[in-house]
Amino acid sequence: MKKNKQNKKPLLELFPPLKPYSSGYLSVEEPHEIYWEQSGNPEGVPIVFLHGGPGGGCSPTYRQFFDPDHYRIILFDQRGAGRSTPHACLENNTTQALIEDIEKIRNHLGIEKWHIFGGSWGSTLALSYAVQHADKCLGLILRGIFLMEKLEIDWLLYGMKTIFPESWEELVDMIPEDEHGDLLSAYHKRLIETDNEEERLQAAIRWSLYESSCASLIPNYETITTDEQKAHALAISIIECHYFHNQLIAPENSLLNHIDKFRHVPAAIIQGRYDMVCPIITAHKLHQAWPEADYVIVPDGGHSALDPAIRSRLIEATQNFKSIR
Repeated sequence: MKKNKQNKKPLLELFPPLKPYSSGYLSVEEPHEIYWEQSGNPEGVPIVFLHGGPGGGCSPTYRQFFDPDHYRIILFDQRGAGRSTPHACLENNTTQALIEDIEKIRNHLGIEKWHIFGGSWGSTLALSYAVQHADKCLGLILRGIFLMEKLEIDWLLYGMKTIFPESWEELVDMIPEDEHGDLLSAYHKRLIETDNEEERLQAAIRWSLYESSCASLIPNYETITTDEQKAHALAISIIECHYFHNQLIAPENSLLNHIDKFRHVPAAIIQGRYDMVCPIITAHKLHQAWPEADYVIVPDGGHSALDPAIRSRLIEATQNFKSIR
């Protein structure tokens, strides 16, 4: 394990903004069409970005973690997220379906092997993909480890209030007290089961703001006012709630039980010490089960990939992985 030492090494900055050189939509399982894009070097080493959430979608900023002269950078929005359509659609929206979509994109773009870069839910998806397709993985760069297990959801909905009580009070403010014992079901009712669009939007805003307020080392209290922000809040809250309710991984099926299938793949695990959304205990378990992977604890990092110290370590990893082709 690499232990961090306090030093004066300057933090690495994002690469300059860049535009895709190609993009499109790929029809997958009905009714979904997946948005994908490529930027950087068309002849470069392929690397695919798996966004968080589930339901978070991709931002143009995500292209900037990678040296565009070296990498062929592939971003895509998972089912129902970002620019993929239909928006916030839950039909045929499962972890296995997303794994199959990654393979469809790889084949569509004519890529033999690629690096996988994923954080938070993106780390879950990256590990799940590696279980089934290790032979297609050049390397794995993982951040804010999340295994989609019940203890992690319980922490998110209940444990996090010990650190962010005011944010938690905002989350539960619209939920009657007699439903506080099962917040996941309470929000599922208001986000997915309801026909009341205003109730759905208000629930989505509270869910989204709760998570985002806890994601950065220095809390970032946002507002949601624009149509674009509301659309993002709806997608991430509805799809997350759906996955937490229906796609939890049981202990006997834990991804930790399948590491031998991809143990040989070069990997970097980057974890903020003060990650409040995906606490370090999960990354620690992954490190114990997979000591061959490079494990970096960022002492002044939270959950967000854009926390300066996390950002710097991620870019350092992408630079180090240039030697892997």
